[in-house]
Amino acid sequence: MIQYTDLIRRVLTEGARVPDRTGTGTLAVFGHQMRFDLTEGFPLVTVKKTNWRAAFVEMLWFLRGDTNIAWLHEHGVHIWDQWADKHGDLGPIYGEQWRGSERVDTDQFFALLKGLHADPHSRRHIVNAWSPEHLPEPGIKPSEQPALGLMALAPCHCLVQFFVSPTGRLSCQLYQRSADVFLGVPFNIAGYALLTHLLARHLGYRPGELIWTGGDVHLYANHLDQAAEVLRRDPLPLPTLIQHHEPGRPLWEIEPHELEVVGYASHPAIPAPVAV
Repeated sequence: MIQYTDLIRRVLTEGARVPDRTGTGTLAVFGHQMRFDLTEGFPLVTVKKTNWRAAFVEMLWFLRGDTNIAWLHEHGVHIWDQWADKHGDLGPIYGEQWRGSERVDTDQFFALLKGLHADPHSRRHIVNAWSPEHLPEPGIKPSEQPALGLMALAPCHCLVQFFVSPTGRLSCQLYQRSADVFLGVPFNIAGYALLTHLLARHLGYRPGELIWTGGDVHLYANHLDQAAEVLRRDPLPLPTLIQHHEPGRPLWEIEPHELEVVGYASHPAIPAPVAV
Protein backbone atom coordinates (compact mmCIF):
# COMPACT_ATOMS: atom_id res chain seq x y z
CA MET A 1 0.00 0.00 0.00
CA ILE A 2 2.78 2.42 -0.90
CA GLN A 3 0.08 4.21 -2.93
CA TYR A 4 -1.53 5.41 0.29
CA THR A 5 1.66 6.65 1.94
CA ASP A 6 2.59 8.41 -1.31
CA LEU A 7 -0.78 10.19 -1.18
CA ILE A 8 -0.23 11.33 2.41
CA ARG A 9 3.26 12.53 1.52
CA ARG A 10 1.90 14.52 -1.43
CA VAL A 11 -0.78 16.25 0.64
CA LEU A 12 1.69 17.12 3.40
CA THR A 13 4.27 18.53 0.97
CA GLU A 14 2.08 20.09 -1.75
CA GLY A 15 -1.21 20.79 0.02
CA ALA A 16 -2.66 24.29 0.38
CA ARG A 17 -4.53 25.54 3.43
CA VAL A 18 -8.22 25.45 2.55
CA PRO A 19 -11.26 26.16 4.77
CA ASP A 20 -14.02 23.53 4.83
CA ARG A 21 -17.66 22.97 5.69
CA THR A 22 -16.90 21.66 9.18
CA GLY A 23 -14.79 24.66 10.20
CA THR A 24 -11.82 22.42 11.04
CA GLY A 25 -9.61 23.52 8.16
CA THR A 26 -7.69 21.29 5.75
CA LEU A 27 -4.48 20.82 3.84
CA ALA A 28 -5.69 19.93 0.34
CA VAL A 29 -4.67 19.07 -3.22
CA PHE A 30 -7.06 18.76 -6.14
CA GLY A 31 -6.98 15.60 -8.22
CA HIS A 32 -5.13 12.39 -7.35
CA GLN A 33 -5.28 8.79 -8.51
CA MET A 34 -4.24 5.48 -6.95
CA ARG A 35 -4.33 2.10 -8.72
CA PHE A 36 -4.50 -1.28 -6.98
CA ASP A 37 -4.07 -4.60 -8.78
CA LEU A 38 -6.50 -6.85 -6.90
CA THR A 39 -4.55 -9.97 -7.91
CA GLU A 40 -1.67 -8.77 -5.72
CA GLY A 41 -3.72 -8.88 -2.50
CA PHE A 42 -6.67 -7.16 -0.90
CA PRO A 43 -5.83 -3.43 -0.59
CA LEU A 44 -6.12 -2.78 3.12
CA VAL A 45 -3.98 0.01 4.52
CA THR A 46 -1.34 -1.58 6.76
CA VAL A 47 0.52 1.47 8.11
CA LYS A 48 -2.38 1.83 10.55
CA LYS A 49 -5.12 -0.60 11.44
CA THR A 50 -8.17 -0.36 9.17
CA ASN A 51 -11.54 -1.54 10.46
CA TRP A 52 -12.24 -3.66 7.39
CA ARG A 53 -15.25 -5.35 8.98
CA ALA A 54 -17.07 -2.03 9.41
CA ALA A 55 -16.24 -1.10 5.81
CA PHE A 56 -17.66 -4.43 4.63
CA VAL A 57 -20.83 -4.05 6.70
CA GLU A 58 -21.34 -0.57 5.28
CA MET A 59 -20.97 -1.80 1.68
CA LEU A 60 -23.45 -4.64 2.24
CA TRP A 61 -25.81 -2.05 3.77
CA PHE A 62 -25.55 0.07 0.63
CA LEU A 63 -26.28 -2.97 -1.54
CA ARG A 64 -29.45 -3.64 0.44
CA GLY A 65 -30.72 -0.17 -0.38
CA ASP A 66 -30.96 0.58 3.33
CA THR A 67 -30.68 4.12 4.72
CA ASN A 68 -31.50 3.48 8.37
CA ILE A 69 -28.76 2.75 10.89
CA ALA A 70 -30.65 -0.10 12.58
CA TRP A 71 -29.07 -2.83 10.40
CA LEU A 72 -25.63 -1.33 10.97
CA HIS A 73 -26.26 -1.45 14.73
CA GLU A 74 -27.25 -5.12 14.50
CA HIS A 75 -23.71 -5.73 13.27
CA GLY A 76 -21.98 -3.45 15.75
CA VAL A 77 -21.27 -0.58 13.34
CA HIS A 78 -21.91 3.01 14.45
CA ILE A 79 -20.09 5.07 11.82
CA TRP A 80 -23.26 6.85 10.63
CA ASP A 81 -24.80 7.59 14.05
CA GLN A 82 -23.85 11.25 14.28
CA TRP A 83 -25.69 12.14 11.07
CA ALA A 84 -28.92 10.15 11.60
CA ASP A 85 -32.19 11.62 12.83
CA LYS A 86 -33.98 10.44 15.98
CA HIS A 87 -35.51 7.53 14.03
CA GLY A 88 -32.13 6.40 12.70
CA ASP A 89 -32.89 7.64 9.18
CA LEU A 90 -30.37 9.32 6.90
CA GLY A 91 -32.58 10.29 3.97
CA PRO A 92 -31.97 9.17 0.36
CA ILE A 93 -28.21 8.51 0.67
CA TYR A 94 -26.14 5.88 -1.15
CA GLY A 95 -28.28 2.77 -0.72
CA GLU A 96 -31.46 4.47 -1.89
CA GLN A 97 -29.72 6.09 -4.86
CA TRP A 98 -28.19 2.75 -5.85
CA ARG A 99 -31.24 0.53 -5.41
CA GLY A 100 -34.20 2.87 -5.99
CA SER A 101 -37.29 3.62 -3.89
CA GLU A 102 -40.53 5.56 -3.99
CA ARG A 103 -38.39 8.70 -4.24
CA VAL A 104 -35.76 7.29 -6.61
CA ASP A 105 -37.11 5.64 -9.75
CA THR A 106 -34.21 3.45 -10.91
CA ASP A 107 -32.52 0.44 -9.36
CA GLN A 108 -29.11 1.35 -10.76
CA PHE A 109 -27.39 -1.65 -9.24
CA PHE A 110 -29.79 -4.18 -10.78
CA ALA A 111 -29.28 -2.44 -14.14
CA LEU A 112 -25.51 -2.66 -13.61
CA LEU A 113 -25.68 -6.42 -13.05
CA LYS A 114 -27.79 -6.89 -16.18
CA GLY A 115 -25.45 -4.74 -18.24
CA LEU A 116 -22.25 -6.42 -17.08
CA HIS A 117 -23.78 -9.79 -17.95
CA ALA A 118 -25.42 -8.93 -21.28
CA ASP A 119 -23.03 -6.32 -22.68
CA PRO A 120 -19.78 -6.56 -20.73
CA HIS A 121 -17.82 -4.15 -22.94
CA SER A 122 -20.34 -1.33 -22.73
CA ARG A 123 -19.00 2.03 -21.53
CA ARG A 124 -22.15 2.64 -19.48
CA HIS A 125 -21.52 0.46 -16.42
CA ILE A 126 -22.02 3.33 -14.00
CA VAL A 127 -23.70 3.78 -10.62
CA ASN A 128 -24.19 7.38 -9.53
CA ALA A 129 -25.08 8.54 -6.02
CA TRP A 130 -25.03 12.28 -6.81
CA SER A 131 -28.69 13.33 -6.99
CA PRO A 132 -28.97 17.16 -7.00
CA GLU A 133 -32.63 17.11 -5.99
CA HIS A 134 -31.79 15.20 -2.81
CA LEU A 135 -28.66 17.06 -1.70
CA PRO A 136 -28.72 18.63 1.80
CA GLU A 137 -29.86 22.21 2.21
CA PRO A 138 -27.06 24.51 3.45
CA GLY A 139 -27.40 25.70 7.02
CA ILE A 140 -29.63 22.81 8.19
CA LYS A 141 -28.29 20.18 10.60
CA PRO A 142 -27.66 16.75 9.05
CA SER A 143 -30.14 15.09 11.43
CA GLU A 144 -32.89 17.48 10.24
CA GLN A 145 -32.39 16.82 6.51
CA PRO A 146 -34.20 13.41 6.28
CA ALA A 147 -37.51 14.96 7.43
CA LEU A 148 -37.25 17.19 4.35
CA GLY A 149 -36.67 14.21 2.07
CA LEU A 150 -33.00 15.16 1.71
CA MET A 151 -29.70 13.40 2.36
CA ALA A 152 -28.23 13.85 5.81
CA LEU A 153 -24.82 14.08 4.14
CA ALA A 154 -23.92 14.64 0.48
CA PRO A 155 -22.19 11.59 -1.08
CA CYS A 156 -18.39 11.79 -0.94
CA HIS A 157 -17.73 8.72 -3.10
CA CYS A 158 -20.30 9.71 -5.66
CA LEU A 159 -19.72 7.78 -8.90
CA VAL A 160 -18.37 4.38 -9.80
CA GLN A 161 -17.71 2.80 -13.22
CA PHE A 162 -16.85 -0.79 -14.13
CA PHE A 163 -14.83 -2.18 -17.03
CA VAL A 164 -14.48 -5.75 -18.30
CA SER A 165 -11.20 -6.44 -20.09
CA PRO A 166 -10.96 -8.77 -23.12
CA THR A 167 -9.33 -11.31 -20.78
CA GLY A 168 -12.34 -11.31 -18.43
CA ARG A 169 -11.01 -9.14 -15.61
CA LEU A 170 -13.46 -6.79 -13.91
CA SER A 171 -12.07 -3.41 -12.85
CA CYS A 172 -13.67 -0.59 -10.92
CA GLN A 173 -12.95 3.14 -10.98
CA LEU A 174 -14.33 5.19 -8.11
CA TYR A 175 -14.61 8.97 -8.19
CA GLN A 176 -14.53 10.51 -4.74
CA ARG A 177 -15.31 14.23 -4.87
CA SER A 178 -14.32 14.79 -1.23
CA ALA A 179 -11.64 12.61 0.30
CA ASP A 180 -10.74 12.60 4.00
CA VAL A 181 -7.31 11.04 3.50
CA PHE A 182 -6.62 9.91 7.04
CA LEU A 183 -9.97 8.47 8.14
CA GLY A 184 -12.19 8.04 5.11
CA VAL A 185 -9.98 6.97 2.22
CA PRO A 186 -8.66 3.66 3.70
CA PHE A 187 -12.27 2.75 4.50
CA ASN A 188 -13.48 3.61 1.00
CA ILE A 189 -10.68 1.65 -0.67
CA ALA A 190 -11.65 -1.42 1.37
CA GLY A 191 -15.37 -1.04 0.60
CA TYR A 192 -15.01 -0.69 -3.15
CA ALA A 193 -12.34 -3.38 -3.39
CA LEU A 194 -14.89 -5.66 -1.72
CA LEU A 195 -17.60 -4.57 -4.16
CA THR A 196 -15.33 -5.36 -7.12
CA HIS A 197 -14.56 -8.82 -5.74
CA LEU A 198 -18.25 -9.49 -5.07
CA LEU A 199 -19.30 -8.49 -8.58
CA ALA A 200 -16.47 -10.40 -10.24
CA ARG A 201 -17.30 -13.65 -8.45
CA HIS A 202 -21.05 -13.22 -8.96
CA LEU A 203 -20.68 -12.68 -12.72
CA GLY A 204 -17.89 -15.16 -13.40
CA TYR A 205 -15.13 -12.62 -14.03
CA ARG A 206 -11.73 -12.35 -12.37
CA PRO A 207 -10.86 -9.30 -10.24
CA GLY A 208 -8.88 -6.66 -12.10
CA GLU A 209 -7.94 -3.25 -10.76
CA LEU A 210 -9.45 -0.83 -8.29
CA ILE A 211 -8.74 2.71 -9.48
CA TRP A 212 -9.39 5.37 -6.86
CA THR A 213 -9.73 8.92 -8.19
CA GLY A 214 -10.05 11.79 -5.75
CA GLY A 215 -11.23 15.36 -6.32
CA ASP A 216 -10.70 17.52 -3.23
CA VAL A 217 -8.15 15.34 -1.45
CA HIS A 218 -7.44 16.61 2.03
CA LEU A 219 -5.99 16.05 5.46
CA TYR A 220 -7.90 17.80 8.23
CA ALA A 221 -5.81 20.22 10.28
CA ASN A 222 -6.23 18.01 13.36
CA HIS A 223 -4.91 14.94 11.50
CA LEU A 224 -1.49 16.29 10.46
CA ASP A 225 0.51 14.80 13.34
CA GLN A 226 -1.18 11.45 12.80
CA ALA A 227 -0.35 11.59 9.08
CA ALA A 228 3.29 12.31 9.85
CA GLU A 229 3.35 9.25 12.13
CA VAL A 230 2.07 7.10 9.24
CA LEU A 231 5.06 8.15 7.12
CA ARG A 232 7.42 6.81 9.79
CA ARG A 233 6.00 3.32 9.28
CA ASP A 234 6.75 0.76 6.56
CA PRO A 235 3.83 -0.88 4.68
CA LEU A 236 3.30 -4.60 5.37
CA PRO A 237 2.22 -7.41 2.99
CA LEU A 238 -1.40 -7.36 1.83
CA PRO A 239 -4.00 -9.87 3.05
CA THR A 240 -6.46 -12.02 1.09
CA LEU A 241 -10.25 -11.82 0.85
CA ILE A 242 -12.24 -15.04 1.24
CA GLN A 243 -15.92 -15.18 0.18
CA HIS A 244 -17.85 -18.03 1.84
CA HIS A 245 -21.24 -17.49 0.15
CA GLU A 246 -22.45 -19.26 -2.99
CA PRO A 247 -21.45 -17.33 -6.15
CA GLY A 248 -25.03 -17.09 -7.46
CA ARG A 249 -26.52 -15.50 -4.34
CA PRO A 250 -27.96 -11.98 -4.78
CA LEU A 251 -25.34 -9.61 -3.45
CA TRP A 252 -27.90 -7.82 -1.28
CA GLU A 253 -28.52 -11.06 0.64
CA ILE A 254 -24.89 -11.60 1.67
CA GLU A 255 -24.24 -11.42 5.41
CA PRO A 256 -21.07 -10.01 6.99
CA HIS A 257 -20.04 -13.34 8.52
CA GLU A 258 -19.73 -14.78 4.98
CA LEU A 259 -16.74 -12.52 4.26
CA GLU A 260 -13.30 -13.04 5.74
CA VAL A 261 -9.92 -11.31 5.46
CA VAL A 262 -6.98 -13.67 5.98
CA GLY A 263 -3.43 -12.64 6.81
CA TYR A 264 -4.06 -9.00 7.71
CA ALA A 265 -1.14 -7.61 9.69
CA SER A 266 -0.92 -3.89 10.39
CA HIS A 267 0.75 -1.29 12.53
CA PRO A 268 -1.37 -0.10 15.49
CA ALA A 269 -4.37 2.12 15.00
CA ILE A 270 -3.86 5.88 15.22
CA PRO A 271 -6.86 7.67 16.77
CA ALA A 272 -8.10 10.84 15.06
CA PRO A 273 -11.27 12.93 15.50
CA VAL A 274 -14.06 12.85 12.89
CA ALA A 275 -14.94 16.21 11.36
CA VAL A 276 -18.72 16.65 11.44
